[in-house]
Amino acid sequence: MNPSHPAISAPGRAAVLTVAGFDPSSGAGVTADLKVFAAHQVYGLSAITALTVQSTQGVRRIQPVDPEILADTLECLADDITITGVKIGMLARAETVSVLARFLTDADINREHIVLDPVVRSSSGRVLLDAKGIDRLKYELLPIVGWVTPNLEELAELAALEVLDRESIVAAARELAGKYPGLNVVVTGGHLDSPDDFLLTAEGTERWCPGQRIDTTATHGTGCTFSSALLCRLVLGQSVSEAVVAAKEYVRSAMEAAYLVGRGRGPLNHLYRLD
Repeated sequence: MNPSHPAISAPGRAAVLTVAGFDPSSGAGVTADLKVFAAHQVYGLSAITALTVQSTQGVRRIQPVDPEILADTLECLADDITITGVKIGMLARAETVSVLARFLTDADINREHIVLDPVVRSSSGRVLLDAKGIDRLKYELLPIVGWVTPNLEELAELAALEVLDRESIVAAARELAGKYPGLNVVVTGGHLDSPDDFLLTAEGTERWCPGQRIDTTATHGTGCTFSSALLCRLVLGQSVSEAVVAAKEYVRSAMEAAYLVGRGRGPLNHLYRLD
């Protein structure tokens, strides 16, 4: 960062950064994150980790961005704007994980305002981060972020435990939190019979956040949307529990307000409050 040009942000409006892939259908990735940020009245910045060829029907192709381009983008933004929080999504390759970890280690960003959505594969089964990348995520990113928001499959991958039900969710979340002091864990339970989320705070408080099943095909990017909304709520000053509950409510409302887009699993209506 150039000390002769201190980073600034607009008075009264936080600037938050999404580091994620580009989804041209705008159901997930940076374009969805920016809609969530706008809905919460924070200013959105973005650094793209990968281009994808995809639609509501699935991912066809992935082209990771050169890690040097990502590093330059992050440095360029940080030189100009005060970044209040970071949401991390799809990282695509191991080198990208390391670039981001180095940036966050040097950046003056509150750890509590760094939220990792550990995207391992798409809902259609496409691998979005290989084994080497997952290893680096565990050893380089998880120790420095304040939040991780895995689904059941991602939790099993990170904790190296089988996750099948509520009891195993609690055990795996405890295992993960025990490895990384200071980490808040929110397990999104959309694949449970009752879609309840489990929160384990960095202080050791445990809580189930009740959910309800919604009859809709607009489910593309729900995890991405939740983690982005969570970041916004934290940056806006809500407590840990308040932020999780409010983010979950935002996702529910956006799903209920969704309209038909595409022929597959469509996007949420991130800007439903404008309707």
